[in-house]
Amino acid sequence: MEATKIERLLRLIMMMADKVDYTIEDISEKLGITPRSTYRYIETLRTCGFAIDKRKANLYKLVKIPNSSINFNKLIYFTEEEAHIINNLISSLDNTNSLKTALQKKLCTIYSLTNMAELITDKASAHCIESLGNAIRTKSKVILKRYESGHSKSIADRHIEPFAFTTNYIDVWAYDLDKRENRIFKIARIGEVVVLSESWEFENMHRKTETDCFRMNGSEQIPIKLELSIRAKNLLIEEYPLAEKEIELIDGKWILDTNVRSLEGVGRFVIGLAGDINVIDSPSLEAYIQNYIEEHLKRYIK
Repeated sequence: MEATKIERLLRLIMMMADKVDYTIEDISEKLGITPRSTYRYIETLRTCGFAIDKRKANLYKLVKIPNSSINFNKLIYFTEEEAHIINNLISSLDNTNSLKTALQKKLCTIYSLTNMAELITDKASAHCIESLGNAIRTKSKVILKRYESGHSKSIADRHIEPFAFTTNYIDVWAYDLDKRENRIFKIARIGEVVVLSESWEFENMHRKTETDCFRMNGSEQIPIKLELSIRAKNLLIEEYPLAEKEIELIDGKWILDTNVRSLEGVGRFVIGLAGDINVIDSPSLEAYIQNYIEEHLKRYIK
């Protein structure tokens, strides 16, 4: 089976195992294929022994895997980013790549929300992950005590409905009950998790917004174009594997031409490797970098 089909199957498994209900139309759009092809992929999974439940005319969910087959329930909860990495072979990744370590852990441990916490070395984060995992499983509301916001630079309690974790349990997706919107909260910034006896009220509003190759989420589509040195190109792929899809070799130069959801992620990367990257036709990014220099780095310029 060609690599593209393997990746599509992995992404299909991920979406059918997700807490979010993706219709055939949703899946087809995300995979870039026709609904007819999506049905064929689903039948392929059935043939391989996956148990698939038809909830509605156009809604299919992955239920379980027969005990007689390989224990794939340790594997089905891969993010899109991880599925891409698997497609390019785990063994080809550098040993310092944190995503490689995460994938290996998933392959050799029983993967669940609670015992994943045992793999987190930071005990405070592990406790938060375990509590949030229990809240997700029981569909309970939560208070994030003393949450440190990077945007508002404030510390306050947050009243949320958590519903999913991001790659490597770095963040948690949640519906903010005060702001009435879906947001990502960083685990490391949580002082304490208090699970309430109150059940979710807004499950129908739970949505994961799109994430760019720099792992930033949001509703914006900001075009950026970068010329990368070989060093910058390699470091970009190692740190942000999904960016590999957006890089092309044009006239002997490595070019990243894509849209991002926020300038923060790409901005940090460019500033950190300023000598290896040229910003091309990206006025928004140039303005962000200029403002960042004036606000944070001016004191170092003599």
